[in-house]
Amino acid sequence: MRATVSLDDDLLRTAEEYSGLTERAALIRAALKSLIAREAGCRLLALAGTAPNIEDVRRLRVDEQ
Repeated sequence: MRATVSLDDDLLRTAEEYSGLTERAALIRAALKSLIAREAGCRLLALAGTAPNIEDVRRLRVDEQ
C-alpha cells in the first residue's frame, strides 16, 4: 500500500540513527512492528488474572524477518 505522510524531520533522523535503517519504507515498517508488539503486550497485560483456571498454552516463537 502506498501512502503519503508528513513526518517530523528530527524524529525521522533520530529513528534512523537509533535503528541504523536508512530506507524510509524499512524504517516505517520497523516502527509499525514495534508499535504493534508493544500494544499487543499491553493488551496481554490487561488480561492478567481474568482467566485463572485456563490451561497453559504452547508459546510460539515469532522469527523476525
